[in-house]
Amino acid sequence: MSAADPTTRPTDASAALFERAHTVTPGGVNSPVRAFNAVGGTPRFIERAQGPYLYDVDGNEYVDLVASWGPMLLGHAHPRVVEAARDAVARGTSYGTPTRPEVELAEAIVGRTPVDKVRLVSSGTEATMSAIRLARGFTGREVVVKFAGCYHGHVDSLLAQAGSGLATHAVPGTPGVPEASTAATVVLPYNDPAAVDAVFAERGSEIACVITEAAAGNMGVVPPAPGYNRLLAETCARHGALFVSDEVMTGFRVSRSGQWGLDGAVEGWTPDLMTFGKVMGGGFPAAAFGGRADVMAMLSPEGPVYQAGTLSGNPVATTAGLTTLELATDEVYAHLDKSARLLSEAASAALTEAGVPHVVQHAGSMFSVFFTDPGVTEVLDFAGASAQRLDRFRAFFHAMLDRGVYLPPSAFEAWFLSAAHDDRALDRVVDALPHAARAAADVPEAG
Repeated sequence: MSAADPTTRPTDASAALFERAHTVTPGGVNSPVRAFNAVGGTPRFIERAQGPYLYDVDGNEYVDLVASWGPMLLGHAHPRVVEAARDAVARGTSYGTPTRPEVELAEAIVGRTPVDKVRLVSSGTEATMSAIRLARGFTGREVVVKFAGCYHGHVDSLLAQAGSGLATHAVPGTPGVPEASTAATVVLPYNDPAAVDAVFAERGSEIACVITEAAAGNMGVVPPAPGYNRLLAETCARHGALFVSDEVMTGFRVSRSGQWGLDGAVEGWTPDLMTFGKVMGGGFPAAAFGGRADVMAMLSPEGPVYQAGTLSGNPVATTAGLTTLELATDEVYAHLDKSARLLSEAASAALTEAGVPHVVQHAGSMFSVFFTDPGVTEVLDFAGASAQRLDRFRAFFHAMLDRGVYLPPSAFEAWFLSAAHDDRALDRVVDALPHAARAAADVPEAG
């Protein structure tokens, strides 16, 4: 697609692949949100990506505002990352032994965050699952407190009232998870200090940990209220529980030190455990959990809490992740912040001009648009996020897609930019926004 032809071509090849995929894969996809169930239509099958652009099998070019759901901080196929990964592959793809890159990546994570030690794993789900097990092993307690709308991977005990795909598909929990798995999970409303105080007053001696997204991005972007994460850290400390800050999404994306760099480093507190993923893998499957030295010392082989993984610390993934972190300079974060402000302000201006009620919210350079009812000025929790007009989002999404802008195909996801989003890419998005805003405005009022 050229700049002179802003509309996309028919999706015949994508439709054919989607039909084939349905015969061999449930729903035709390997992660539910990709199926476009929330927005309708045919998911685009992507053939390649470069910089800020995706290219589908029908030959369409899209400005990418998904960034593989966050990891592509530098843009797609960054030459330095590609070169490093290619060199790593040439040395062998997996050894099942300790390697130099895993040590160097762990050192880089420790250098950017308040954790003392980290353990590398292969996915964010593994990271949160392992952090919960470690918290329970360290405290000798079982109860886990989480927040409605916060998603921590598809761990059985953490799927209660999760956001992300569960919210997109209107699934409050999920079949296949025994009641016993969630019986020791307490779900509270997000950004509600009174609810936190109440549960600790009643069950403080039973609580192993509180886990939260450092800034929620799986119900749309809902940042913590000022001082909220500090309240969680201090409350856990008073009651002998651990505070687990999930930075799988925000880690190394919203700042050099993640969300903690924007609140904890300023306010003077640290989590007991943290989880990381996405950016630290540079587009490869890699994640980590880490924390205080005394807590991490409980982990096998030093301590009795067992965790293992054949591909943990994979040399290709760790090399790509390390290269990405090395290139994630202050200039990169400044560019991301500036670009995010430009696009979010342009989106808000277009929607305002079209008369569409909305709220735009940020967590660093992550942002999202909520199609709210008139008079709503802020979304504070999952209930507020769930009350938005999903029909207006669907119309907005498809109008953007038709003009070559690939948004997350769910109203409950964050929008992501990369360092590769230059003026040409940003201008394409800005030019598409008025058309999408008018499409949202044309959706009839709910009857």
